[in-house]
Amino acid sequence: MEVSLCKANLKDAMTIYEMQVRAFMPLLEKYQDYDTSPANESVERIITRINQSFTDYYIIKNFELAVGGIRVVKKDNKAYRVSPIFIMPEHQGKGIAQKVFAMIEQIYDDAKSWELDTIMQEEGNCYLYEKLGYKRTGETKAINDNMTIVFYGKSSLD
Repeated sequence: MEVSLCKANLKDAMTIYEMQVRAFMPLLEKYQDYDTSPANESVERIITRINQSFTDYYIIKNFELAVGGIRVVKKDNKAYRVSPIFIMPEHQGKGIAQKVFAMIEQIYDDAKSWELDTIMQEEGNCYLYEKLGYKRTGETKAINDNMTIVFYGKSSLD
Protein backbone atom coordinates (compact mmCIF):
# COMPACT_ATOMS: atom_id res chain seq x y z
CA MET A 1 0.00 0.00 0.00
CA GLU A 2 1.39 3.36 -1.03
CA VAL A 3 -1.06 6.05 0.06
CA SER A 4 -0.54 9.67 -0.94
CA LEU A 5 -2.55 12.88 -0.85
CA CYS A 6 -2.77 15.24 -3.80
CA LYS A 7 -4.18 18.69 -3.09
CA ALA A 8 -7.18 19.19 -5.33
CA ASN A 9 -7.94 22.17 -7.51
CA LEU A 10 -10.82 23.07 -9.81
CA LYS A 11 -9.76 20.67 -12.56
CA ASP A 12 -10.22 17.84 -10.03
CA ALA A 13 -13.85 18.71 -9.20
CA MET A 14 -15.41 16.19 -11.57
CA THR A 15 -13.08 13.40 -10.37
CA ILE A 16 -13.97 14.14 -6.74
CA TYR A 17 -17.66 14.31 -7.63
CA GLU A 18 -17.64 10.94 -9.43
CA MET A 19 -15.74 9.20 -6.63
CA GLN A 20 -17.94 10.76 -3.94
CA VAL A 21 -21.11 9.56 -5.68
CA ARG A 22 -19.69 6.02 -6.02
CA ALA A 23 -18.51 5.95 -2.41
CA PHE A 24 -21.74 7.24 -0.86
CA MET A 25 -24.36 5.70 -3.17
CA PRO A 26 -24.63 2.42 -1.19
CA LEU A 27 -25.35 4.47 1.95
CA LEU A 28 -27.87 6.67 0.12
CA GLU A 29 -29.69 3.57 -1.10
CA LYS A 30 -29.62 2.06 2.40
CA TYR A 31 -30.70 5.12 4.40
CA GLN A 32 -32.51 7.19 1.75
CA ASP A 33 -31.14 10.43 3.21
CA TYR A 34 -31.65 12.36 0.00
CA ASP A 35 -31.26 15.80 1.58
CA THR A 36 -28.02 15.08 3.43
CA SER A 37 -26.12 12.41 1.46
CA PRO A 38 -22.87 13.43 -0.24
CA ALA A 39 -23.98 11.10 -3.07
CA ASN A 40 -26.66 13.69 -3.88
CA GLU A 41 -24.36 16.71 -3.92
CA SER A 42 -23.81 18.53 -7.18
CA VAL A 43 -20.45 19.05 -8.84
CA GLU A 44 -21.13 22.79 -8.36
CA ARG A 45 -21.18 22.25 -4.59
CA ILE A 46 -17.77 20.59 -4.77
CA ILE A 47 -16.45 23.46 -6.90
CA THR A 48 -17.74 25.93 -4.28
CA ARG A 49 -15.96 24.00 -1.54
CA ILE A 50 -12.68 23.79 -3.47
CA ASN A 51 -12.85 27.57 -3.87
CA GLN A 52 -13.36 28.20 -0.14
CA SER A 53 -10.31 29.82 1.45
CA PHE A 54 -10.83 27.81 4.64
CA THR A 55 -11.10 24.44 2.89
CA ASP A 56 -8.43 22.06 1.64
CA TYR A 57 -9.58 19.18 -0.57
CA TYR A 58 -7.29 16.25 -1.28
CA ILE A 59 -7.55 13.33 -3.65
CA ILE A 60 -6.52 10.13 -1.88
CA LYS A 61 -4.31 7.96 -4.04
CA ASN A 62 -3.07 4.42 -3.58
CA PHE A 63 -0.18 3.57 -5.91
CA GLU A 64 -1.05 6.72 -7.92
CA LEU A 65 -4.64 5.54 -8.46
CA ALA A 66 -7.33 7.92 -7.20
CA VAL A 67 -9.34 5.95 -4.60
CA GLY A 68 -11.12 8.64 -2.59
CA GLY A 69 -11.08 12.11 -1.16
CA ILE A 70 -10.91 14.11 2.04
CA ARG A 71 -11.88 17.69 2.81
CA VAL A 72 -10.33 19.52 5.74
CA VAL A 73 -12.14 22.62 6.99
CA LYS A 74 -10.11 25.14 8.99
CA LYS A 75 -12.13 26.59 11.84
CA ASP A 76 -11.25 29.10 14.56
CA ASN A 77 -8.62 28.46 17.24
CA LYS A 78 -6.73 25.78 15.30
CA ALA A 79 -9.75 23.49 15.17
CA TYR A 80 -10.20 21.39 12.05
CA ARG A 81 -13.15 19.45 10.69
CA VAL A 82 -13.03 16.46 8.34
CA SER A 83 -16.10 16.56 6.08
CA PRO A 84 -16.27 14.40 4.08
CA ILE A 85 -13.75 11.60 3.84
CA PHE A 86 -14.53 8.76 1.48
CA ILE A 87 -12.89 5.73 -0.05
CA MET A 88 -14.49 4.07 -3.06
CA PRO A 89 -16.13 0.74 -2.14
CA GLU A 90 -13.63 -1.50 -3.92
CA HIS A 91 -10.77 0.09 -1.94
CA GLN A 92 -12.39 0.05 1.51
CA GLY A 93 -11.14 -2.17 4.31
CA LYS A 94 -7.48 -1.90 3.29
CA GLY A 95 -6.34 0.55 5.97
CA ILE A 96 -6.22 3.50 3.56
CA ALA A 97 -8.38 5.79 5.73
CA GLN A 98 -6.17 5.15 8.78
CA LYS A 99 -3.10 6.16 6.79
CA VAL A 100 -4.90 9.27 5.48
CA PHE A 101 -5.79 10.42 9.00
CA ALA A 102 -2.16 10.02 10.10
CA MET A 103 -1.03 12.05 7.08
CA ILE A 104 -3.62 14.79 7.64
CA GLU A 105 -2.65 15.09 11.29
CA GLN A 106 0.99 15.58 10.21
CA ILE A 107 0.06 18.20 7.59
CA TYR A 108 -2.04 20.13 10.14
CA ASP A 109 0.34 19.64 13.04
CA ASP A 110 -0.82 22.90 14.64
CA ALA A 111 -4.28 21.44 15.27
CA LYS A 112 -5.60 21.73 18.80
CA SER A 113 -8.71 19.74 17.96
CA TRP A 114 -10.42 17.76 15.23
CA GLU A 115 -14.08 17.01 14.61
CA LEU A 116 -16.12 14.87 12.27
CA ASP A 117 -19.43 13.07 12.13
CA THR A 118 -20.70 9.82 10.70
CA ILE A 119 -23.75 7.60 10.54
CA MET A 120 -24.26 6.02 13.96
CA GLN A 121 -25.69 2.86 12.37
CA GLU A 122 -22.46 2.34 10.37
CA GLU A 123 -20.57 0.53 13.11
CA GLY A 124 -17.45 0.07 10.97
CA ASN A 125 -17.09 3.83 10.57
CA CYS A 126 -17.64 4.43 14.29
CA TYR A 127 -15.10 1.73 15.14
CA LEU A 128 -12.52 3.29 12.80
CA TYR A 129 -12.86 6.80 14.23
CA GLU A 130 -12.80 5.55 17.82
CA LYS A 131 -9.69 3.47 17.02
CA LEU A 132 -8.09 6.68 15.72
CA GLY A 133 -8.73 8.41 19.06
CA TYR A 134 -11.97 10.24 18.27
CA LYS A 135 -14.51 10.36 21.08
CA ARG A 136 -18.26 10.77 20.80
CA THR A 137 -19.28 14.26 21.84
CA GLY A 138 -22.71 13.12 22.98
CA GLU A 139 -24.37 15.13 20.21
CA THR A 140 -26.52 13.26 17.70
CA LYS A 141 -28.90 14.32 14.97
CA ALA A 142 -31.72 12.11 13.71
CA ILE A 143 -31.94 12.37 9.90
CA ASN A 144 -34.81 9.90 9.46
CA ASP A 145 -36.23 6.80 11.15
CA ASN A 146 -33.29 4.68 9.98
CA MET A 147 -30.36 7.03 10.33
CA THR A 148 -28.76 9.14 13.04
CA ILE A 149 -25.62 11.25 12.69
CA VAL A 150 -23.18 10.96 15.59
CA PHE A 151 -20.55 13.64 16.25
CA TYR A 152 -16.94 13.00 17.21
CA GLY A 153 -14.10 15.12 18.52
CA LYS A 154 -10.41 14.62 19.13
CA SER A 155 -8.13 16.92 21.09
CA SER A 156 -4.40 17.14 20.47
CA LEU A 157 -4.10 16.67 24.23
CA ASP A 158 -5.77 13.23 24.07
